[in-house]
Amino acid sequence: MAKGENGERQADDRAPLSAAEIGALAHLYRGEVYRSVMWRTRLDITTNWAVVTLGVALSISFSSPEASPLPLILVGILIIFFLMLEARRYRFYNVFRARARWLEKHFYAPMLHDGDLHLEENWQKVLAHDYAAPDYHIGMLQSVGRRIKRNYLWVLLIQSLAYAGKIAVHPAPIETFDQALARAEIGPLPGAAVIACGVLYVISWSCIALWSSRYDRYGLGINAETAGIPILRRPGE
Repeated sequence: MAKGENGERQADDRAPLSAAEIGALAHLYRGEVYRSVMWRTRLDITTNWAVVTLGVALSISFSSPEASPLPLILVGILIIFFLMLEARRYRFYNVFRARARWLEKHFYAPMLHDGDLHLEENWQKVLAHDYAAPDYHIGMLQSVGRRIKRNYLWVLLIQSLAYAGKIAVHPAPIETFDQALARAEIGPLPGAAVIACGVLYVISWSCIALWSSRYDRYGLGINAETAGIPILRRPGE
């Protein structure tokens, strides 16, 4: 087998995968799909927790006209906690999802299309590097943005609209903006400050979601640049 000047095997000298190696890759793919499904289930659990706690806060605040809207604000702390927990779980999930998708794109798709695995593209080395030096494929902020965009932005919007609706109709429909400011007061905090914080609260999470969408345009997951390996591409890719 030919080797380069540094004694390492050249990329185009990789022998074709044997039947045993192909079988091992098939089992590896099954394992990655299983792990991604398990972590996906964990993501759904934290989302359910956020929805349930918001539902409890809505029930308490709208139980009577005299009920305080404060639970709708306090539940925001729990929602943010669940969001951070889910974002951390998503970083684990994304590792296994990216590996499975990498195998689908570079192993199964070429094998089904023309029977040529195109090992000269070094996709197998990128996967090997990911196993040899495992790491998260996205940062925490990108993970938070993804979870906001997919689920939590709607939860946060419902929470904010419910709070606005509560102070607008209970204990009686407001007639002036000054009444809304008075009802929004929380202890020593003036109503204007509370409303300003609420608007900033929604805008900040929305901006993170928009930034994450822009980041996703470049594609996330296993990539050759992270592994430091050049990937050859066929024309048209």
